[in-house]
Amino acid sequence: MTPRFFASLLAASLTLPIVVQADPAERLADSLEVNGQPMPVVSVRETPMANIFEVRLESGETFYSNASGDHFLVGDLYQNAENGLVNLTEQGRNGERAARLAQVAQQDRVVFRGDGESRATVTVFTDTTCPYCRQLHEEVPKLNEMGVEVHYLAFPRTGMKGEGARVMQQVWCAGNPTEAMTAAKREERLEGGGSCDNPVEEQYHLGLELGVQGTPAIVLPDGRLVPGYVPAERLVEMLGLNE
Repeated sequence: MTPRFFASLLAASLTLPIVVQADPAERLADSLEVNGQPMPVVSVRETPMANIFEVRLESGETFYSNASGDHFLVGDLYQNAENGLVNLTEQGRNGERAARLAQVAQQDRVVFRGDGESRATVTVFTDTTCPYCRQLHEEVPKLNEMGVEVHYLAFPRTGMKGEGARVMQQVWCAGNPTEAMTAAKREERLEGGGSCDNPVEEQYHLGLELGVQGTPAIVLPDGRLVPGYVPAERLVEMLGLNE
């Protein structure tokens, strides 16, 4: 074989298309299906376990799959760490929850803040018809005094056809939503309608996506979800503001 033959062989090889193999997570995301229907996959990520992947769907549900997508595990993944069990699945949910809430525009929140320095912010999915939401709202002035801002988002617990949804639409449409929120939680009748362009339904679906099942649902800055009423002193402790 002549040098010219080798040169022509090398030139031919340089013109061949380069096939880039997708990584296993990408292949799994593209191939996951049930009953022949593609699954609504948002993300697929590797886990510390070999050939096991975390799959997150558009609905917010999370499960685990092998690389071929023919076996699933439903539940939380824990790390057996030196200091005890660490819920890796919940850590992932927390980060995603914090990121989604950061996308909610300031004007779409009903915000209560004090006159002093803000030390932390909690986001609360609320319903004006919920007794424990009213109890938490009574703690808001104390939280504000301790430097904690409270940002309310709407979560009508009986759905968009219930009384809570109607009243919260009035709150978000009011000229002063903070005053309207306080009045509604005192069971005072609000003037004005709720037919403005408001985010109540959007926030309700956001809450469902983030795992909210009832009200109040408090989300800490790191994305941890705390269900139910929490006294101001305990909430400040959970935020690490007493240290």
